[in-house]
Amino acid sequence: MASEPVPFIDGHNDVLLALHLAGDGARPFFAKRAEGHLDLERAREGGFAAGFFAVFVLPETEEERAATRVPAPKPPYAHPLAGSIPTDLAVREAEAIVGLLEELEADGEVCVARSTADIEAALAGGPLGAILHFEGAEPIEPDLANLAGLYERGLRSIGLAWSRPNLFATGVPFRFPSTPDIGDGLTAAGRRLVAECNRLGILIDLAHLNDRGFWDVAELSEAPLVATHSNAHALSANSRNLTDAQLDEIGRSGGIVGITYHAGMLTEAGGVDPDVPLTRVVDHVDYVAARIGIDHVGFGSDFDGATVPTELGDASGLQRVAEVLCDRGYNEEDVAKLAHANWLRVLRATWSD
Repeated sequence: MASEPVPFIDGHNDVLLALHLAGDGARPFFAKRAEGHLDLERAREGGFAAGFFAVFVLPETEEERAATRVPAPKPPYAHPLAGSIPTDLAVREAEAIVGLLEELEADGEVCVARSTADIEAALAGGPLGAILHFEGAEPIEPDLANLAGLYERGLRSIGLAWSRPNLFATGVPFRFPSTPDIGDGLTAAGRRLVAECNRLGILIDLAHLNDRGFWDVAELSEAPLVATHSNAHALSANSRNLTDAQLDEIGRSGGIVGITYHAGMLTEAGGVDPDVPLTRVVDHVDYVAARIGIDHVGFGSDFDGATVPTELGDASGLQRVAEVLCDRGYNEEDVAKLAHANWLRVLRATWSD
């Protein structure tokens, strides 16, 4: 293990949604929150230097919101989901959540990362780098009229769909055991969105996209393929995990897989077990690295959006991940690649700095 803590770039968290639902503004992020996984204090403690901060829009009704929650931990399951979100609701909710991120930036200890220079500064000990990410493209107007304005505000990553369908694509619903081959591919609007993201330099996230949508993006996109928080389907037959063919295509494109700590996507049995050891996370690292190369693997925690291993705990425990990697035989250079360098390479190849 290196004497200095290794900094992490993290592929996914849902802390903005947690702050939005709490209704207390951005202020709780700057102290150690009593709940959840991520705040500034725990980020600094664990070496969380930068990450993708998701904007996720919940449905209006409680009945529909219940359908977005994690499925019962006993497989097999096929979790039902609510339908698509109206654009006007999504735009309104996204505006409020983006406003929270802008509140975080106003304090000076968080920077909305608009360039790789911002990420490099965060890795060097500067303000925490927050990459504005839309988890589901519902807040994008069907004609893409608001996309350029959102880019100017810092939007640098879009997941075309969460696990529900929308005007652009079909997400992969939560099922176990199941492949991701569920539903149709991209719509015409989705294809236009891919092209415009390539033009602007916005990363396209495949983490919640179904199989046909994945291959549509692979055909259309000129950027490296990215799944910000997904694991290997060969080790855990969750519909959200990536098949060998998908992994191969991500490697071929020069992209990256953000291995997630989400307990429901780690084990062969498929249950949501918080006692799953961190060594199981590294099993997924090993598998993906062996198949497509260590340069195409990173981490995507899903902090504040999933059950993570008790052994990890929260963002303050990230150095434990580095320790387990070292125990498994990864050297200091390997650990740096997995923790941040691979992410930085993909961002350099994708963003229009």
